[in-house]
Amino acid sequence: MADVGQEIRKIEKDSPAPERDIEEWERRVEITIVADGAIGETEKSALVQARRGQGQFRANVRSIERACRITRVERMEHLIASHVQPWRDSSNEQRLDGENGLLLTPTVDHLFDKGFISFEDSGQLIVSPVADQRSLKRMGIETENRVNVGAFSQGQRCYLDFHRENILRMARGV
Repeated sequence: MADVGQEIRKIEKDSPAPERDIEEWERRVEITIVADGAIGETEKSALVQARRGQGQFRANVRSIERACRITRVERMEHLIASHVQPWRDSSNEQRLDGENGLLLTPTVDHLFDKGFISFEDSGQLIVSPVADQRSLKRMGIETENRVNVGAFSQGQRCYLDFHRENILRMARGV
């Protein structure tokens, strides 16, 4: 019979790195970028700023959200800090505003970013009428019953209004 402690150590070794290890790895990547003579200074600056901005945005979202609103997953290594009002449509201040974000699992992030789902201010899940119901069900999205994920802050509600008006795919007249 195998040693239980040895089995636990093997599982821990094979498990995803804790968030602080990921942050340390990202810092090392940044140092490598800065030291790389083949990358121009403008490109280096853009790469470093993008990494730092995403890290700051993620931290700002995390101060408001603790888990994916749909799946309830809490492990940060499984979550994406997703912009409610897309980055391309946001000012620099809005790009870092934690209230412009939700922590979502990758599948839910995809559905939200592509406008197949959104939320009412009250937390009621909105499913786009053009979303494929079978696919949503396979991705863990409840399509037959009303789902409420909890109320949003005032700031989040402003961004969600933008999302509903500009991103959510609704059947519109031709």
